Amino acid sequence: MRLNQVTVHVTDLERSVGFYKTLGLKQIVASERYARFVCPDGDETFSVEVADDVPLVATDVIYFECDDVDSEVRALKGRGVVFDTEPIDQSWLWREAYLRDPDGHVLCLYHAGENRRNPPWRLRD
Repeated sequence: MRLNQVTVHVTDLERSVGFYKTLGLKQIVASERYARFVCPDGDETFSVEVADDVPLVATDVIYFECDDVDSEVRALKGRGVVFDTEPIDQSWLWREAYLRDPDGHVLCLYHAGENRRNPPWRLRD
């Protein structure tokens, strides 16, 4: 089994498409109420779909992995993207920076390297 994609509900498709393109995702599907993107450094997909009711408070976090979080944050800030936090080293051995999309969905740009799947506390088979 593999994760194919994550879809989030949005209120304004055009605004969301522009935002995710600014992040570097490549749009591969377009319709009146739906858009799908492929991540620039892999084959994972992410999509947005217009919904009549988008939660006012986002509780989920969508993680996008980067080789160099600091460089990515600098580049995105140069394109006008606003971050909630600067890159920071976390106790779980990931470097993370947080931002929100136009509908308030929480996004995390992170780098974990080997610790993404194999942290020192990983359960053994």
